[in-house]
Amino acid sequence: MARIAVIGAGMGAMAAAARLAVAGHRVAVYERSETYGGAVRRFEREGFAFDTGPGLLPLPAVYRDLFVKTGKEPLEDVVELVQVDPSARHVFADGTEVSLPNASRAGVVAALDEALGEGAGQRWGDFLVRAREAWDRTRRPLLEEPLWPNWQVLAEREPYPSVPHKRLLRTRRAATLADIGAWELRDERLAALLESHVLGYGLDPRTAPASAAVLPYMEHAFGTWYVRGGIRELARAVYERCLKRRVEFGFGAEVTGILRKDGRAAGIELADGSLVEADHVVADVDPARLRVLTEHPLDADGDVLPGDPVLPAPGRFTALLALRGGREPGAVHRTVVHAPDVQTELDLLASPGGDRPVCPTVTVLRPDDPALAPDGAHESVVVSAVVPAGAAWEEEGTVRSYTDFLVGAAERAVPGLRERLLWHEVRTPVHTERETGARSGAVPAPALAAGRGRFLHPANTTRLPGLYRVGGWSHPGGGLPHAGMSGALVAGLIVEGPEFRGSR
Repeated sequence: MARIAVIGAGMGAMAAAARLAVAGHRVAVYERSETYGGAVRRFEREGFAFDTGPGLLPLPAVYRDLFVKTGKEPLEDVVELVQVDPSARHVFADGTEVSLPNASRAGVVAALDEALGEGAGQRWGDFLVRAREAWDRTRRPLLEEPLWPNWQVLAEREPYPSVPHKRLLRTRRAATLADIGAWELRDERLAALLESHVLGYGLDPRTAPASAAVLPYMEHAFGTWYVRGGIRELARAVYERCLKRRVEFGFGAEVTGILRKDGRAAGIELADGSLVEADHVVADVDPARLRVLTEHPLDADGDVLPGDPVLPAPGRFTALLALRGGREPGAVHRTVVHAPDVQTELDLLASPGGDRPVCPTVTVLRPDDPALAPDGAHESVVVSAVVPAGAAWEEEGTVRSYTDFLVGAAERAVPGLRERLLWHEVRTPVHTERETGARSGAVPAPALAAGRGRFLHPANTTRLPGLYRVGGWSHPGGGLPHAGMSGALVAGLIVEGPEFRGSR
């Protein structure tokens, strides 16, 4: 039985802790804040409740596997999962609207043909077929296996298939997601629909590799799910699973250093000066913070490096809206209101300062969930957008501008919103940094193949033996399912050793 110290209580950290405890290890989690869940949090006021992190769950199979492997208990026994249908309503810049059925290719094709014109649905359906090929080629190495030294194959080989060009009688390969929109979809609205899937993670479709097509494919193939009571209920269920497996938690316990002995990680040092010995250390923290915790180099030439050391990834701006009046019958759970000028939006996200607020692409979430409002005569709504992490978030004018953008976009999804608004709370990347420790409140994105390795995440192992990375900033990257998979990978590496090759 090994002693394992886990730094942070995010979803990846707790998933790893539960799996390691089941394997017979003594596991203790040290979290600098006063609660668990990382970015998966809840805000409550006057009987209203809001998810302040992710609001929907893709790939629930990842957490089904976690609960079966750590207690032979179905996920549905501890949380109530609801399939969101329609999957999303899209409001495009020209005023066109379309609602897409959940996990129904025929339904999506028909809806797009009706809203965007005949042929639009078929082009989207053909794209999904090619996206499935990319998914089949990358699913195992990106989600289910450790990032071994041959990661260059993932970095250099674009798995998205070439497409025959009818007029030129040859094939051509899309290099970026934007190429797919221009060459294959041939409709600005279809391109906006495609690009919104990567923009939600702060990725620029003009530079994101074509393999990012797996993101809309995953949503289409596996559906979009909501956890009754909010995604925070999933964090609670994982935390309680850890407690059942006798994982120990220390909250308000900031780790200030990683101890070394005989050339390997040997424990942690806490802010109060106490030392905790351990045989292995698992860190669910931002890469910049992890480098501060140890003087030992964690990466070397040839490794996947942990992001841009100068320019932080974009963050998220969220407005929590408390409304009088109940949710009208037939209201759509998720509406995406596309930016009036997406190119300007992308240019702003790519700039270091990002101090020129422009109207972003906005996501409006309206769960049909009585647990989130004081009664049936009220409604809680969460409105969010990806924004430049380096903007002047301490300035009132910047916050006011983005609040106005988000509320204005939400009016297109919620009838009579301004007249119904009782109060609102806003959360900027500063709040995210304060709660999670992520530099500038950046949002980690899932790993993607190709792109010369820019869109991969550092391996779960490090150059310091006994120290492992887990969570959104390590392989396989950000998002709820990817964090859960990183926990499984780290547990496998510790329990089975270097021969571990992921699920079999």
